[in-house]
Amino acid sequence: MATRTVTIASSHGLHARPAKLFAEAAKNSGLDVTVAKGDGKPVNAASILGVISLGANTGDEVTLSVSGDGEDAVLDELTAMLESDQDA
Repeated sequence: MATRTVTIASSHGLHARPAKLFAEAAKNSGLDVTVAKGDGKPVNAASILGVISLGANTGDEVTLSVSGDGEDAVLDELTAMLESDQDA
């Protein structure tokens, strides 16, 4: 399992649009991906409702965990999404 802590860069946090894009990318990876905010319980990153329920705002740190073949590449892709402003 590959894990990384990432800082949310979207100017309005993980609201509907960036959460949808992130959840779709996690789902399309075909791997098990979870995301957690702080010490909170990890949620399924492929679930837009799960991602929105984190309440992650700009500057918050989340922990991504990916398991399966190619996990490092998926982790890199998802990290890049969270570290860019999806609202721009």
